Amino acid sequence: MSVVNDPIGDMLTRLRNGSRARHDKVVIPHSNLKVEIIKVLKAEGFIGDYTVHERVPQNEISVQLKYGPDRAPAITGIRRVSKPGLRRYVNSREIPQVLGGLGISILSTSRGVMVDSDARKQKVGGELLCTVY
Repeated sequence: MSVVNDPIGDMLTRLRNGSRARHDKVVIPHSNLKVEIIKVLKAEGFIGDYTVHERVPQNEISVQLKYGPDRAPAITGIRRVSKPGLRRYVNSREIPQVLGGLGISILSTSRGVMVDSDARKQKVGGELLCTVY
């Protein structure tokens, strides 16, 4: 097992690669932040369901990927914005629109992990984790 310096980036890459390869599910090492991001992706309709498996030494999350008609992946693009080497923080007025509102940004705020529209409504900013479209 190799050491991953950016676990969130690793998770996004697994989701991206899995949907491009038309896999039914991907398995991701567990962390509470990853589960929160996956909850947002599920609520926004980018993934099917997810389950957390108790494993030793680390729990795992298996994520059901979602496809439209003709097996077109629901996630066409997923990009890490705030990286460990360069964190990206925005206030509520600076949250970017993704593809003119067709995509979402996921932020980690003081009120938890949320999608860009919720953060704008609640007028909270935070760390801009990733964009999905």
